[in-house]
Formats: sequence, structure tokens, C-alpha cells
Amino acid sequence: MAGFTVAIVGRPNVGKSTLFNRLLEQRKAIVEDTPGVTRDRQYGVAEWNGKNFNVIDTGGFVSRSEDVFEREIRKQVQIAVDEANLIIFVVDVTTGITDQDSDMADILRRTTKPVLVIVNKVDNSERALEATEFYSLGFEHTFFLSSISGSGTGEMLDELTHHIPKEISTSEELEDDGITNENTFPKFAIIGQPNAGKSTLLNALVGEDRTIVSDIPGTTRDTIHTHYKQFGKEFVLIDTAGLRKKKNVHEDLEFYSVIRAIRAMDEADVCFIVIDAVNGITAQDINIFSLAARKGKGIVLLVNKWDLMEKETNTARDYERIIKQKTAPFTDLPVLFISAKDKKRIFQAMEKGLEVYENRQRKIATHQLNEVLLPEIERYPPPMSRGHNVKIKFINQLPVVVPSFAFFANYPDAIKDSYKNFLENKVREHFNYSGVPVRIFFRKK
Repeated sequence: MAGFTVAIVGRPNVGKSTLFNRLLEQRKAIVEDTPGVTRDRQYGVAEWNGKNFNVIDTGGFVSRSEDVFEREIRKQVQIAVDEANLIIFVVDVTTGITDQDSDMADILRRTTKPVLVIVNKVDNSERALEATEFYSLGFEHTFFLSSISGSGTGEMLDELTHHIPKEISTSEELEDDGITNENTFPKFAIIGQPNAGKSTLLNALVGEDRTIVSDIPGTTRDTIHTHYKQFGKEFVLIDTAGLRKKKNVHEDLEFYSVIRAIRAMDEADVCFIVIDAVNGITAQDINIFSLAARKGKGIVLLVNKWDLMEKETNTARDYERIIKQKTAPFTDLPVLFISAKDKKRIFQAMEKGLEVYENRQRKIATHQLNEVLLPEIERYPPPMSRGHNVKIKFINQLPVVVPSFAFFANYPDAIKDSYKNFLENKVREHFNYSGVPVRIFFRKK
């Protein structure tokens, strides 16, 4: 199910990025930050009141020529209106209403989507008084806040999550409703940076003539759904326009592609993350990977353009080792070296995707979990905590989409992350969850 997407719009220097970071960091957010990539990343997942939502920062377009600048900002606002489910419109109390603010307000007033006006930098009573002029923009929901200190964000988030339908929230413990329909085929999203070869891969799989393709009707124009049925295999491929690095692209393309890729990710069961072999795995690739893992998707890493690499005996093995160092601690995932252009190993990639899909569906009987894991826990019990002997008595798998396991203990809060990682490794050692994030929860016995 596609997730709920919130876009932050506003002219430059009103504090959009500060608000964006506040939304992500304040809740124990998201994609773990990899050093040196913060400025590239302008998308993530936030959580409030048990509801998850995607957040996208449109960035303030900056250009030397005033008219190009206005045109680009307008374009980004228009995309946000077209693509997001809710828009946060950030303005700055210290400047008052500018012409650009008024222009944006004109565009936003025409949409039927909810718009929350955020008057930023309101950090004293005098500014709170000045902020009242923004009511004249004519929006129902106007909030005064300070992104830097965080004051006022709670009321705004309450209003925001009020607009997320219950069934859309990509919450961690999403119940598996078991409803079957014609869309029960595995859904694979092909995701990656623009020049990684995603379209070539799609065309190589479905054939240029597309005779075997029946497009599924009713899909949005931002992702292409292709129904694949060949060689006894059947699945849906979701193609995206790719994710771009901020500094490489100075137009609206990058914003579009980010929204598309995140939407495709939300819809998919398994994400094929396509990496350009020549460039190696980049900070942006790690961002994409972390976001997919955070959303609990199956993951297969495809190193494309392998035909262009000079190879020695252990080239692939060494390359894979470097990749797994960067994706740690989640290293239990398939890495395939392919050439979409030469159709090398692309069908193996699809087989691997189907395997990962099966792994993600895997349900382990409670008696089997306890028979296998309790002896492991007895051999290496959790360390003592504040003089307490921590004991784990019972384990079961939770009835949710992402493989999740509850370990019932006498002191659940005393169990450290290192032991949690040990348990995850034991689950992976005994049951095949290759390519799938595994979640471990501790509950009071």
C-alpha cells in the first residue's frame, strides 16, 4: 500500500530544512545518517502518534536570475500539489508576507489537498503578535512555531496525522489483512540513481517489443507498472524515474524522481536497488538502501554495468565485501553482478527477487521458534542488568507484514542493543530471511 507523503514548500531561507530535520530527528526517525550525506538527503520517514509518513523537502531553488528563480519555485510547488498528499507551506515571521509567499498561496489555494501554513521563527510573544498577519493568506490551518527550538511542532503534527487514513499509515506493526485480489503478485520496484541503468534493465526483462506486457490500468503517471508473465514466473515491475543528488540537478526533475521512488518503494514488496558498478556504492545509494530497510522492504542489490569493469580473480568478492561494510549491520542480503545491456544474469536477479519475496512472507511456528532459539539463549543469556538476572521465556512471531519477533522477558527494558543484534543473527542463522529486514521486540512476560 502506498504511503502518505508530505511535501514541505516555501521560498529559500524560511527554515524548511530545519523543520524537515526536526520532523525526522525528534521522533526516533529514520534513515540512519551516514556521515557526510546530510546535505544530499531530502527525504525520510517520520512518525507521530503511531502513524508513519514520508517527508520530502523541496529545497528553495536558488538562481542568479530573479525570473528563472521564481519560475522554478513555482514548478516545485506545483509538483508538490500534484504529487503529495499534504503540503506544509513554510513562511517566515521576520520578513512578513512577501510577493513570493503570496504567489505560492495562490497556487496552494486552488488545491483540494490539505495545506498547513507554518509561520516559522516565532520564538517570543512579540513575534507571535506579528505572526497573526499570516491569517490573511486565508488558510484554515495556520501554526506558529520555532523549528530550531521545536516549540509548537506538537500541535502541527497532531493536525498532520489527523489527515492520514488509518489503512495508509505504513506503521511498523501493520496488520496483514490477508485480503487477496488480482494484485497479489509480488511487486518489485526498480530503484536507483538516474544513470544506473534502471530503464535498460526493465526493457531487457520485458523485451523491447513489449508483446508480453499488459499494463495494469489505473496506475499513476509517476510510476510505470508492468505485469511480467514468462518462464512460469509472474510479478509486477514498478519502474521509477530514479533518485538524484541535490547538487547535480538544478531543476524540478530531482524532486519528481524522489517522490516517485519513495512512492514505488511504498508499493513494493521487494526493492531492486541498482548500483552503477563504475561509480561504486555512493552515499545516495546508502540513503536509498536505508530508507527501504526502514520501510521493511525486501532488498536485492544489483551491481549493473559489470561488463565495463576490469576483472581479476576476486574482483566480485572484494566488491561485495565493500558493499556489505557500507550496508552494515544489515548484511544478510543478495548482491548480484549484472549487465542489463548484455542481459547478463538479469533473470537470475528476478529469481533472487522472488526468493526474497518468499523469505519476507515466511511464518515460523511458535513451537519451532522456541525449540530452536531458547537453547541458543541458554548458551548465551542476556547480560545481567542492575543486579537483575534477565530471562527470556518465550518467543513468537507477530502477525505483521515485516518479519517481526516478540521475545518475552522478565526485564524487557534491560536488554541492550548488542544482545538484540545477537538474537537477530540467530533468527537469520536458523531461518532464511536473506534480503529481508527482521524486527526484534521485547515484551514483558
